[in-house]
Amino acid sequence: MLRLWHNKRAITPVLSNVLLLVIAVAGMSISITATYVITGNLRETMGERLIIEDVWFTRDGISVYLLNTGKTKLSVEGVYVDYMQQTFTSLQLEPLQNGWTNMTRTWTADTVYYLKIVTSRGTQVADHYKSP
Repeated sequence: MLRLWHNKRAITPVLSNVLLLVIAVAGMSISITATYVITGNLRETMGERLIIEDVWFTRDGISVYLLNTGKTKLSVEGVYVDYMQQTFTSLQLEPLQNGWTNMTRTWTADTVYYLKIVTSRGTQVADHYKSP
């Protein structure tokens, strides 16, 4: 019986295995949490899709008809014409919703303009449009 109390060789491997198991579980929980946070934001950004359906050059300025084809709500944060930021009417679109944003800008007939729309998550849609 005295021999059992003095034999402590088995305690060290058991403690080291338990400590290794605790470290592994803590590391995996941290990595799973980080992955969830990163992919949650990425999923929203990748789910954002915007299409310019129509551009109208009117005497008051330029009007752009947009369609949200993505899976998340989007908000238009910037409108650029020829790389210059314009003042525009604010626009928020739910999925599969469309709407107009208008900017007061003078334009010249038979001229090509570079138009870019930027959302709050950084999604951009841009193309060249020719005025009538």
